[in-house]
Amino acid sequence: MKKIYTLSAVLAAFALQAQFTVTIQTPADFKDQDAILYTLNGSKDIIVTKEQGKNSAWTFKYPSSYMGMMKVYFPGSNNTVSFISENKNVNIKLDIQNNKVKDVAYLDEANNLMSKQQEGSQKKELILPALAQIKEYYKDNTDFGKALKIEIDRLSGTSSSIDAAQHPFITYYNTNYSKFVSPSQDATKKVDQEEIINFLDKSNDMLETSSLLRPILVSYLNSGGNTNVTASVDKLLDRLKVETPRGQTVLSELIDIFDVYEMDEYKSKYLSLAKNLKCTINDRLASTLKSNANIEMGAAFPNYKFQSPVNTTAKSLYDIKADKKVIVFWSSTCSHCESELPKLLEKYNELKSKNIQVVGFSLDVDKNSYTKKIAAFPWVNDSELRGWNSSYTDMYNIHATPTYFILDANNKIINKPDHVGDVLEYFKVK
Repeated sequence: MKKIYTLSAVLAAFALQAQFTVTIQTPADFKDQDAILYTLNGSKDIIVTKEQGKNSAWTFKYPSSYMGMMKVYFPGSNNTVSFISENKNVNIKLDIQNNKVKDVAYLDEANNLMSKQQEGSQKKELILPALAQIKEYYKDNTDFGKALKIEIDRLSGTSSSIDAAQHPFITYYNTNYSKFVSPSQDATKKVDQEEIINFLDKSNDMLETSSLLRPILVSYLNSGGNTNVTASVDKLLDRLKVETPRGQTVLSELIDIFDVYEMDEYKSKYLSLAKNLKCTINDRLASTLKSNANIEMGAAFPNYKFQSPVNTTAKSLYDIKADKKVIVFWSSTCSHCESELPKLLEKYNELKSKNIQVVGFSLDVDKNSYTKKIAAFPWVNDSELRGWNSSYTDMYNIHATPTYFILDANNKIINKPDHVGDVLEYFKVK
């Protein structure tokens, strides 16, 4: 009994040691109360917990070890603050202006260091090429030429050395970003597919939490060429094995990549592979399967409870009764929406006369921009004003705007048009 008690005490002590806190401080005039903490799995944000502010501060307790990207989202003002965790306390102070984040001060060592590194990298990528061009017009023996050379040498230099033992995540991120995502232009240093496969196979769990997985997979696909996509993907999945958590997360990311880039043939092929797996499915792949199942042809389009609907007294999507419904996901900042929605507007009365209702779900963030735009749209409009943080992006597997669905009277999906012209053609009102 004594041994069990001692072991329990050791485990409890370890749990307390692994726990860390995330503290966000704001000025007293910041109006938000709720804040949500997220971790990362591949390219998907995972909700950890929700907290209310006390004395203009939010403190989140994380109960286990975690190294990787995190973010805190304030839904009331649609502010997002991104940062990293190295399994140590995180402390951030926000400068707020008109209830929007104006500046972020990272007070803990890891995030302060990561912030400076990111700032240096951006300057190197954006400023260095311009300085190199300017230098062509100034001799090194002039004062300006000397100053240019000093700045070019400074920006060209390698980043200050980081103690990998003290900052394992920063080291992991910087090393693999420069190797796989932003590689050298020197052809002799470029990585090949085998190197990428080995990395994806052997990397520790920081691969999933680093935000590097998707860009590395895109680099991998590009390295194989457009004519060898299937061979490249099959080779990768064969090595990783889709029965493993890593293999399933990579499969999920690939399905989403094919969706984003409208590579429908490959999306269909590997979505079918995922559906037919007989093993236990991890959460990442399960979410991809569910969001795709929600929008399959013939599937019942999931109901949605309206937040602030306009041009209707209906409480939810299903409350709207019509022979057909055109669902459009759009945004006032989307250039394609700007050109397509006026064409839908031209034919709206004709559609309405056929008992066809249009329902627009906006991925806007700015309330004024959204309100001005919908003033011209007589159909049902609704928005959470959370942009890509909106709940319906995952529910309906939305990767781009505008995205259209046509539903029958029973809310089953009967068509998924690519463009507004396809919508009008379907109803013969073009």
